Amino acid sequence: MRWQDLRRSGNVEDRRGMSGGGKVAIGGMGVIIVLAIGLLTGQDPSEILSNLQQAQGTEQVGSRLAGPRPDDKTADFITAVLGSTEDVWSQIYAENGSQYELPTLQIFENATQGGCGGASAAMGPFYCPADQKVYIDLSFCEELREKYNAPGDFAVAYVVAHEVGHHVQNLMGISDQLQQQRGRISEAEYNKLSVKLELQADFLAGVWANRAQKMSNILEPGDLEAALTAANAIGDDKLQKQAQGYVVPDAFTHGSSRQRMYWFKKGFDTGDLNQGKYNDIQ
Repeated sequence: MRWQDLRRSGNVEDRRGMSGGGKVAIGGMGVIIVLAIGLLTGQDPSEILSNLQQAQGTEQVGSRLAGPRPDDKTADFITAVLGSTEDVWSQIYAENGSQYELPTLQIFENATQGGCGGASAAMGPFYCPADQKVYIDLSFCEELREKYNAPGDFAVAYVVAHEVGHHVQNLMGISDQLQQQRGRISEAEYNKLSVKLELQADFLAGVWANRAQKMSNILEPGDLEAALTAANAIGDDKLQKQAQGYVVPDAFTHGSSRQRMYWFKKGFDTGDLNQGKYNDIQ
């Protein structure tokens, strides 16, 4: 991926070297995120909660240690990708006569606190609508390569763009519509709506890739395949199979590997928001 010349975002909080500090409180939206990301990472949600509780009592570090870090290049890359998403979505919103509200991305290490409660590296990247922030521990980038066999910069860029897609959904009110259904419908029906939300975020990531390619010529040979490999690796069916040896479609919250690849590819091929409306996702 050609990212070196991309504009760097100014909306990044770099908290590497700082602890989350204090007691990790999980409630409301935080529980929802833990359960959803449990499937994304193939971990038992109770294990994630345990990891979060282990972060209790950690001393707050006032500032980062001086000097360069091994993951500084990765942090720079993430900042460049976020800048690209800002440019793309600002243009799309301007085309529709409105202004894009920029999200913030927080790079953390091990554990942190946010609008959705506590977060740990075990949760993987996620978006919190309460504070409109994307959270990522950079160790996930290595995990994507090693655990999920999805190497390449563009695989990571796809994940960041997916989380930014959730921000766009939040601005459009789609996330609120989903949350209003919690408790009103069965868990199986709610999971189906959650899958639609995740697949649309994959579609929106594809739209970003389409527009970013036109704006900045970011793609190199193999990049699209890298993103599709990542989408395939984190499908609910594959993660469930790896974690428990069998697949439970009614428990899907992010979509199958085939669905995730399909909707990302459709967003990339069309670059047209009208081709991925929430109600049309299946």
